[in-house]
This record gives sequence, structure tokens and C-alpha cells, in this order.
Amino acid sequence: MSDGTHNIASVLTESLPYIQKFQGKTIVIKYGGNAMIDEALKSSFARDIVLMKSVGMNPIVVHGGGPQIGKTLEKIGKESEFIGGMRVTDSETMDVVEMVLGGLVNKEIVNLIHQHGGHSIGLTGKDGSLITAKKLQHDIKPTSEIIDLGHVGEVDEIDTSVIELLLKGDFIPVIAPIGVGEDGFSYNINADLVAGSIAQALDAEKLILLTNTSGLLDADGELLTGLDARTVDGLINDGTIYGGMLPKIDCALSAVKDGVKAAHIIDGRVSHAVLLEIFTDNGVGTLITCND
Repeated sequence: MSDGTHNIASVLTESLPYIQKFQGKTIVIKYGGNAMIDEALKSSFARDIVLMKSVGMNPIVVHGGGPQIGKTLEKIGKESEFIGGMRVTDSETMDVVEMVLGGLVNKEIVNLIHQHGGHSIGLTGKDGSLITAKKLQHDIKPTSEIIDLGHVGEVDEIDTSVIELLLKGDFIPVIAPIGVGEDGFSYNINADLVAGSIAQALDAEKLILLTNTSGLLDADGELLTGLDARTVDGLINDGTIYGGMLPKIDCALSAVKDGVKAAHIIDGRVSHAVLLEIFTDNGVGTLITCND
């Protein structure tokens, strides 16, 4: 994919109307995939976030960290187990998840933002009761057998007060997708779903999901964009959207149907993908809005 050949200076020169349009707006970005692993992409992402903040936007970063969790578990001799694409998370694994997501990964992102001139504070969904979680009940189709995944959760409620406090203080929140249940247990939650829930709770202007694909593709492998929710529902029903893309599309659809102005599924392998999606007409991914 891109090796940084995009002329970002040229993009910014032409971006004044977009900057004015989105000043003061909240943009929630789910950060994951190659963009979290490749050193050059990590740096370009941090610069993008700092620039967004410097021109008056309110970026909020929600990050994953599955590969980093897997590597740490391997180091301590614990095998990762997945059911339906989700990590089975016993108490020992949950301790590792909290250490890696809430500690190592979160602080690395905060540090990168600081290195590029930004002011950031890292937190998990447990801080300030940001994310109240509930245990995820996972059923295996077609038998509908309920599988216990341990400390795997879903969002029950979002309390935005701690985020709003950070935004007022001119900080960039960086959030690890860990919530706490009414039972007092910690829960690991899919980062896409956390980003979508936070975007909905804040009535965000945009939800941006970084992936390792170019976006939503049609049957011929061509990128689809400029879609409304009705069109996306049709693409799901006719089988164009299936498999691993479905959870991201469901997350994007839920967001735009619940007040978020637009959702973007973009290629995190492209240098400065976030800026290119926001500040150019063509973008670098799939744009989804609600029905007119």
C-alpha cells in the first residue's frame, strides 16, 4: 500500500473548507490493524490526530491491541483460544488484557501523540465509570448454543462526563476498550463497538474505523463509498457484505442510525489515512451516512 507518497502538504493547502466545516466537531477514531504495528504508520497517525486537534477539531481515539495481547500471552506460556472470532478471556487472560491494553498499548499511543506536540490522556473504560459493561452472551449458530467466553463484554452504558472534561481541558482522550460490570468484574470489549457507542453517546460528527482493507468492496472488488444506510442494508441482504466486514458495517450503521453524521471505514495501511479521508473529496475508504 502507500509508502507515504501522498503529498499531505498539498492536501492541507486545499483543505481549508473542511477545516472550517469541522471546527469544534467531535470525531471518534478506532485505531487498530497495521496502523498500530508499522512504525511509519504509527507516526503518521499520531501527527494526523495532533493536527486535527490543532485546527479546532475534537479527536477521540479508541484503540485495540489483539496482536499485542496474543504476544504477551505467548510469552507467559498461555495459549489463546478464539470462538467466533472472539478471544476466550478467563481471569488470568483478563489480567493480561488490562496490562497490555490499559498499560503498554495505551501509554505508547499517548507518548506518540506527545512526541508530535499534542496533549493526551490515556484511560480505560473503567476510569470515571466511562463504560459500564455487561457479559456478552455468545451463541453459536445454527445451534444457538450459549458459549461462555469469560470476561468478554458488550457496552451497557456510556458516561461521557470524563471525556467531556478532557475535551474542555484541550486534551486528546485515548481510550482502551475495557469496561466494568455491575458485578464488579472487568470486561474486554470489541474496540469497534466501543468507538461506535462513544460516538453515539457524544452525537459525534464522524466515526472513523481504521482497517487492513481498502473499505467496503462490491462483488467485483471495487471500492464502494457515498452509501446511505438503506443501500448498506440492501448490500447485506443480497450477500455483498458478509463475513469479517459485517461487524464493522453493523457498527457503522448503528452509529449513523443513532445520530452520528457519518461513519467511515478506511484503509489504515495508507499513510495519513485519517486526514486524507476527512480533508479530500475522494477519501481513502467507504463513507456511510444515514438515509436522506
